[in-house]
Amino acid sequence: MTRETLLERVGSLLTLISTLDPDDVPASESALRLFPSGDLAGALLEAHAEGWLTPKEGGGVRFGRLAKASPETLGYTIDVVEMEGAARRPGVEGSAGLSAHTHVSGEFDLCLPLAGSPAFDGRTDAWVVYPRGSRHVPTVTGGRMLIAYFVKDGAIRFE
Repeated sequence: MTRETLLERVGSLLTLISTLDPDDVPASESALRLFPSGDLAGALLEAHAEGWLTPKEGGGVRFGRLAKASPETLGYTIDVVEMEGAARRPGVEGSAGLSAHTHVSGEFDLCLPLAGSPAFDGRTDAWVVYPRGSRHVPTVTGGRMLIAYFVKDGAIRFE
């Protein structure tokens, strides 16, 4: 699996996401559930298994950036993480180390189980959408998960 091949497979999903309103979470999640994401999920898992998709590690999370916001990605940044537990910022101890952030422009997350029966922020859905202005500490319970984040202009504010 190459980065170029994976980005090609993401293309039709980006077209769909670009039409969705993250503030209308039910409609966005419903539309995403109808998207045939099996090939994309398989490609993400393959790239992750090859090691190049999530090459960095910090705070107990493996992560990587598939693409920065650009015209080719319709203005979306695509980041991928492998995690279990609560996301933490490397080198920061205690509750201050939790990776709390606000979704300035909303966030569309494709959640793929890797081990156990994981839930992302308490949800076992393949798609989780966060509206503009929402805030959370990403948390995976019950197992390990690979999550692809699609964020317009990469607009996330870490606190």
